[in-house]
Amino acid sequence: MVRFENVGMRYGDGPEVLRDINFALDAGSFHFLTGPSGAGKSSLLRLLYLAHRPSRGLITLFDRDTATMARHELPALRRQIGVVFQDFRLLDHLNAFDNVALPLRIAGLAEAEIAAQVGELLEWVGLADALEVSPATLSGGEKQRLAIARAVVARPELLLADEPTGNLDPELSLRLFHLFEELNKIGTTVLIATHSSELVEKFKHPALFLAEGRLVMRPENTLRAS
Repeated sequence: MVRFENVGMRYGDGPEVLRDINFALDAGSFHFLTGPSGAGKSSLLRLLYLAHRPSRGLITLFDRDTATMARHELPALRRQIGVVFQDFRLLDHLNAFDNVALPLRIAGLAEAEIAAQVGELLEWVGLADALEVSPATLSGGEKQRLAIARAVVARPELLLADEPTGNLDPELSLRLFHLFEELNKIGTTVLIATHSSELVEKFKHPALFLAEGRLVMRPENTLRAS
């Protein structure tokens, strides 16, 4: 489903920020991506959601070699991926409801179905009273919950999250991780970047550990490497 083979990545002419990355994620799996700040977690996610190309190596997504895909094929592939960004990336000219509805409208769903799905999800993340509110007026935690709702509303095949609970209290963090697990149970492959060892220990999913741009397999890690 996802495979990295000898992948390296650099920005411009700078040194490689990721080096010799090899791993595979099976469809329907759930993994954490951990490591200290500056280890390369966000850079690895950028490769996965096709925001950056590798400097070398092979990346396969959904059985497609991303290096050989034509530019016009990439938007359809990206629609199979839900992303929770660390800086939210919400659209301030759209209200909360329309931010979450956007992926469903792009997919062509009927407005009645969109209203039902978006309303249910916003209620679940505690934003049922904020449907008409601009994201610019929300707190950091509320923006985070809205960004998570937008990322998962279309039930993507692959869900990527970059520190998704960084602005949330412990109780809501646990609720949202349970939401990620429910999505995983219906087939979504989940990869969550986090520095929270507490969450990694609590949920007991295998973890990729990055250190200085390299993937380190810890003894307790059960991830199948390639």
